[in-house]
Amino acid sequence: MKKLPIGISTLEKIIHGNYLYIDKTDIALDLIENGGGYYFLSRPRRFGKSLFLDTLRSIFEAKQELFFSFVCCGFWFWFFEAVNTLF
Repeated sequence: MKKLPIGISTLEKIIHGNYLYIDKTDIALDLIENGGGYYFLSRPRRFGKSLFLDTLRSIFEAKQELFFSFVCCGFWFWFFEAVNTLF
């Protein structure tokens, strides 16, 4: 049985630590391909905002090994993009 990733907000730690992760990469791909402009992630505390941003960063940094069995694996053209973070 997989552990719950309480307090872990990096995708790499969740994948390599064998924690439970619900794939939201289809939402990330939709945001990347069809989105534009600015987005405000308004969610309650401890609701996965930092994890979602880390997932987006991992996609743009082309870390394919993390997304082996996820939706985005077959639908994303993997190339490295420089990612700047403010937090």
